[in-house]
Parts: sequence; structure tokens; C-alpha cells
Amino acid sequence: MASPKFLFEVGVGKKGEEAVAELGFDVKSLRAIDVRLPDYTILEIARDEERVVVTMDKDFGELVYRSGGSHRGVLLLRMEDANGETKAQALRSIVLAHASELVGHFCVYQNGVLRIR
Repeated sequence: MASPKFLFEVGVGKKGEEAVAELGFDVKSLRAIDVRLPDYTILEIARDEERVVVTMDKDFGELVYRSGGSHRGVLLLRMEDANGETKAQALRSIVLAHASELVGHFCVYQNGVLRIR
């Protein structure tokens, strides 16, 4: 199976993007596209480019589950009070241990635990 590609929302932070890119994964940032895109458009871009969305925005859960939004994978980080380096360390651990499991699933990381749905 090919390595997953990622689309990072700006709220995750540049350190998180860099941490995953340094592991050799294909990383794209909304910072380079348009930071004001609506969530459904972000999901469409990620789906079309076969990317897992990495976000801190809980609205993606509603978009995926209540509205049936099609996706290639979503990783929701529930780390609201974490600094950039803490998020980067968590992302390194998640991606190294679970990269292939993120594809096609809605995943939530909180308090050191990754839930894959």
C-alpha cells in the first residue's frame, strides 16, 4: 500500500506539518492554498487528491457523520492547549505507528489515545 498523503489545516501549525514531512510523507498545507476555504471544500480537495485531512476543527466530525461527507481520511487532534512541539511529537508518533490505518477512517487523537472509526 502506498504511503498516505496529508492535507493540513492551518490550526494544526507549521511544526506539525514539518514533523510529518520530515518523516518522508507528502504534506500539503491549506496555508499554501487558501486559509478561508469552507470545511466541505477542504474535504473535497483532500478526497480528490487522496489526502488525509489533519485538523483541530471538530466541525469535521459533524460534516462526516451527520452530513455524510465523503472523505479519504480525517485525523482530528483534540489538543487545544498544546504547543507546536507537543503537537509535532504526537503527529510523529501517530503517523509512524498508524499511517496506513488513517486512510479512509475518521480518527480522533486525545489524551495520548488514538481512536480509529
